[in-house]
Amino acid sequence: MINNIFLNKLAFLTLVSAFWSYGCSNSSVVVETEASVASISPERQQAIQTAEALIEKLPDSPTGYRALATAFIRIGRETGDPTNNEKALEAIEKGLSLNANDQALLKLKATVFLSDHRFDEAREIGKKLQKDIPNDNYVLGILADANAELGNYSVAADFAQQMVDARPDSSSYARAAHLRSLYGDHDGSVEMYKLAARTADPSDKEAVAWCLAQLGNELWNNGKYDESLKVYNESLQVMPGYHHALYGKGRTLASQGDLAGAKVILIEAQNRSAGIDTVLLLGDVYRSLGDSGNAAKQYAIAEGGDETMGAHYDEHRMALFWADNDKNLDRALEVAKADYAVIKDIYASDILAWSLYKKGMFAEAKTQITEAMRLKSNDARIYYHAGMIDLSLNDKASAKKHLQRAINLNPKFDLFKAVSAQETLKALAQN
Repeated sequence: MINNIFLNKLAFLTLVSAFWSYGCSNSSVVVETEASVASISPERQQAIQTAEALIEKLPDSPTGYRALATAFIRIGRETGDPTNNEKALEAIEKGLSLNANDQALLKLKATVFLSDHRFDEAREIGKKLQKDIPNDNYVLGILADANAELGNYSVAADFAQQMVDARPDSSSYARAAHLRSLYGDHDGSVEMYKLAARTADPSDKEAVAWCLAQLGNELWNNGKYDESLKVYNESLQVMPGYHHALYGKGRTLASQGDLAGAKVILIEAQNRSAGIDTVLLLGDVYRSLGDSGNAAKQYAIAEGGDETMGAHYDEHRMALFWADNDKNLDRALEVAKADYAVIKDIYASDILAWSLYKKGMFAEAKTQITEAMRLKSNDARIYYHAGMIDLSLNDKASAKKHLQRAINLNPKFDLFKAVSAQETLKALAQN
C-alpha cells in the first residue's frame, strides 16, 4: 500500500527550526530505540550535555529545560525515533513547574503535541499564547498546523497567510505549500516547497532535507516519479540516511517498477526508523516480489502493536491496512470512527469512508468520501475509494470518473489498489 497519509499529517512540523533560527539483510526486522542512539549526531549529544550542565548550574531556572527539550525534539526529527518526544515533554514539564507561563516552553510543548497528534491540545496552547503575543510567527504556525489537522482548513489558511505576510521564510512557505497541496494547487505547492528549501537555514541540514522530502512527496502524489526521485536524492545528499527521504525514494522506486531497488532502500529506511508506513510498504514490496514469508513477517510486525512497533505503532494507520486487506473490519471501523470524532480532516474522512464501505455501509461511505474530496486534493487513493464506493451504489458514470482521476493523477499510487483501479475501469468499459 503505497500511501502518504501520515506523512501528510506531519507535513508542517518545521517548528523547532523556525523557533531557534528563524530564518543489510534480506529479512528486515524492527530496530528498537537503541538503534537510533547510534545515529544521534555529536552536535546533538553535545547539546544534551550542555543543557544538563545548565540545569545543574541553574536548577531554579527553566532555561536548561528549554535547551534539553529542544535537543530531544531535534533528535526525534533527525532519527525518526518518537520516544524522544516523551523525553522532551518530561523536560518541558519540569521547566513549566518552575515557570508555568514560560512562553518558550509552551511553544515547545505545543510542538510535541502536534507531533503526537494531540492537535486540540496544541491548538489550546496556541490560543493561550496568542493572547499575549498575537503576531508571533511561531504561535501562528502552531495555530495553522493544529487547525489544518483538525480539518479547519480555512482557519489554517488564514494563519498561514498571516505568517507569510509577517515573515516570508522557510517555516511560512512550508505551511503555504502544504495548504496549497491540500486544495489541489500542485504548481503552487511545488513553488512554495522550493522556496521553503531555498530559504531554510543551510546550517540546519534536517530542515533543508525535510523541505526537499516534502517536495518529493508532492511530486510523487502527482505521478511525477522521475522528478520526485531526483528531489529525494537531493534530500539524501543534504542529510545521508534521512528516514523521510529514504521512505519516499523507496516508494518511488516501487512505483517505477524497481521492486528490488525499493526493497534495498526500504530495508535501510526501516533499520534507521521503523515507522509503520515503512514497515507496511516493505511488506507490500516483498509480497509483490513473491516473497510471501518476509511479507508476512513485515505485516506481523505492524499488527504486533506496541509490543513489536513500540512508540512507532499507530492504530489509525492500521485501520486503513485492515480495511485494504479485509481484516479485522469491526476494529478498523471502530478506530476510524474514533479518529474522525476528534480529527475531521480529509484523511480521517477517507479512512472512515473506506472502513464503512468494507462493512457494506455504502450510503454512509458515500457521505464520508464526499467529505474527503471537499478540498479537491490531488490524492489518488481518495479518488480510488470514491470510485469503488460509487460502483457499490451502481453509479457507474461517477465510478469511472473517479477511478480514471486516480490513475491519471498517480498511476502507481499503490502496488495493489492501482491494479484494482485499472481492472475495474476495464470491466466498466466492457459493460
